[in-house]
Amino acid sequence: MSYEEKGTWSFLVVTIVVYGVYLWLVLAQLAAGTPVDEVDYAIPMLWTIGGAIVAGIVGRILLEVITPSESHRADVRDKQIDRAGEQVGNSLVAAAGVGALILAMLQVHWFWIANAIYLGFVLAGILSSVAKLVMYRRGVPAW
Repeated sequence: MSYEEKGTWSFLVVTIVVYGVYLWLVLAQLAAGTPVDEVDYAIPMLWTIGGAIVAGIVGRILLEVITPSESHRADVRDKQIDRAGEQVGNSLVAAAGVGALILAMLQVHWFWIANAIYLGFVLAGILSSVAKLVMYRRGVPAW
């Protein structure tokens, strides 16, 4: 497994786990009957985003310690896979942006707007990672 593929696996796992933690923190407040306009979501969101950055760095380092790569340089195939995977993921970022714009135009509470944007970033990261991992196994499509 290449260095870049290991990084993709690390990013995917961290993204899913950290967003799960965020959902647990926020949904617990909603389940307790807290009104949406009183839910403390900003601090958990900021902490989970920061935690994801740290966990991603630590995860990648641990992967390299446990299973060292032959090279830490991306080859042509790694670069093609990264570019194609990011293009796939960016489609969801754009969709989330449009969704957030619509929510703002409808004057929906900012809790929902912020969470729509965060969900869009998370889904984009997951989709991008899955697309990259599929391309590592099946090859880069000739578009």
